[in-house]
Amino acid sequence: MNSQRDYNDEIKDSHNHKYAYGFDFDVMHPFMIQAFEPFFNPGSILELGSFKGDFTRRLQPLFEDITCVEASDQAMSEAKQKLDPKIQFINAVFESVTLPKRYDNIVLTHVLEHLDDPVRVLKRVNEEWLSEHGRFFLVCPNANAPSRQIAVKMGLISHNAAVTPAEAEHGHRCTYTLDTLERDTVAAGLKVVHRSGIFFKALANFQWDRLLQTDIISQDYLDGCFKLGQHYPDLCSSIFLMCERGDRR
Repeated sequence: MNSQRDYNDEIKDSHNHKYAYGFDFDVMHPFMIQAFEPFFNPGSILELGSFKGDFTRRLQPLFEDITCVEASDQAMSEAKQKLDPKIQFINAVFESVTLPKRYDNIVLTHVLEHLDDPVRVLKRVNEEWLSEHGRFFLVCPNANAPSRQIAVKMGLISHNAAVTPAEAEHGHRCTYTLDTLERDTVAAGLKVVHRSGIFFKALANFQWDRLLQTDIISQDYLDGCFKLGQHYPDLCSSIFLMCERGDRR
């Protein structure tokens, strides 16, 4: 990553855009776990980009051996305060971090779009960090989510895959679609085993945060959006690839 980047500054909320929303924590995180769990291997898990540990907390009941790598020392400090002390934390950037072993599972959720050289990091996943039969769980925000396409039609953003000023302020470098996400994954030598989407989404995150404070949205409705997303991955909030080790190039 660019040595001039301030990872503590990038995670701060701006005046009109949060780094993370209640929708992310309360809706997307549980559904990510639901999407991943059938594919999880027993053994160890590496979380690349753990932020303040909210997703890590959902991994704790599933794994005894958890390692987290996070570039922001402030975010990592907060995570340490609320998570199991057995979790190993490493404050480093992915491009230069040295890890002690290979892992049976690796998760990278809503992080790849922040990287200056995503293929380089994906190559490290494939060549250095993933165990022989390990599985890699990759999730990114989807450029073609209906909420984003509606914003284009409203004139709020120029095109589906645009990086908005607020996103750039939070360190986004690109906005992926299923085809461009798979392009970078395959370029890194990984083998894509499963493709899907997580949660059919027609409203923006801030709109969801408001709705979730009411009784308008039921758990059954949320479950329905998750199931519908499996039929229409290109219309989901996030896109999901499950990968295994491929050819090392």
